[in-house]
Amino acid sequence: MWVPPLKLERRIFLSRRLNAFFSHGEAQYFLAVRDNAVTGRVSAHINHAFNDHRGTRWGWFGFLELEDDPEVAAALLDVAADWLRERGCERMVGPADFAMNNECGVLVEGYELRPMVSQPWQPPYYQKLLEGAGMSKAMDLLMWNLEVADRASVHPAIVELAEQAESKHGIRVRPMRRFGLRKEMDKFAEIYNAAWSENWDFVPYTKKDLDDLAVELHLVYDRHWFFVAEKTDTGEPVGMAITVPDVNQVLAKMKGSLLPFGWWHFLNKSRIMTRVRVGWLGVKPAYQHTGIAAKLYLEHFNAAATRPQSGGEMGWILETNTAMNRGMEGMGGRVVKRYRMYEREL
Repeated sequence: MWVPPLKLERRIFLSRRLNAFFSHGEAQYFLAVRDNAVTGRVSAHINHAFNDHRGTRWGWFGFLELEDDPEVAAALLDVAADWLRERGCERMVGPADFAMNNECGVLVEGYELRPMVSQPWQPPYYQKLLEGAGMSKAMDLLMWNLEVADRASVHPAIVELAEQAESKHGIRVRPMRRFGLRKEMDKFAEIYNAAWSENWDFVPYTKKDLDDLAVELHLVYDRHWFFVAEKTDTGEPVGMAITVPDVNQVLAKMKGSLLPFGWWHFLNKSRIMTRVRVGWLGVKPAYQHTGIAAKLYLEHFNAAATRPQSGGEMGWILETNTAMNRGMEGMGGRVVKRYRMYEREL
């Protein structure tokens, strides 16, 4: 089920010169080698922006790939822990590929499903190896399947709330603008930094982070799936949703390379991508009673009526986020994947 990433994109992502993470973080990459053969890899990294914001001394591990071998697992996790401990970290958390808005977690349910964009896939032995190496559960992340072409599955209360967003509270939802996408990212960050501020993994977006995110989103932009909610009188951004067509459906055909024929699949991606991933959907706390979230949910149904994508996955959502998980139930969703974050005291 693993989908090979585009090799060029991975080189850029890992580059200390090109990735915005390195403007506020540091990392070291490790390989496990036996008899001149690579048997695993891991990164150890520190997000100083995260620690400064939260007053913590966390370190992270990520980019975890390994054979089904307890010795390899123990060696990789121990070398990452040692590197973090030497730099003053008190806890190691992961896996996360630099940040939890990138690929993160170990798959513990949903092995039979192909991963969507920015989702990892691992075979079942990863959970066994990590727990056998002394890692304990920190948090589960849930992916909800939604068939957004099926309006009949929506609870009537959600429809009623959505109708009140503009008529009662003066809030409209509009598509984000492609040619002003970088400015839209400032609105995105204003909402994100308010709506996610109490989340277990939260760290504010920096300007450099937003610059990079805007570039990435241009590659998958579709005005039918990028939304911002604003006050009609003041223009204040109060909610947003960014849903991306599942480019992993294209990458699976490209097999990690633009050549010899990968470029053809990329140019025809709009015909290939039949699923979407709802990556971000949030509302400022002061406006969470106004029906904006319900309105954003229903906008996805409107988009599905005109686009090739009729369903997909929402998340990840923290297992402790009761409000969002209940909202997914109200939309007729069901949990199809569960990713687990692990931790170890250093």
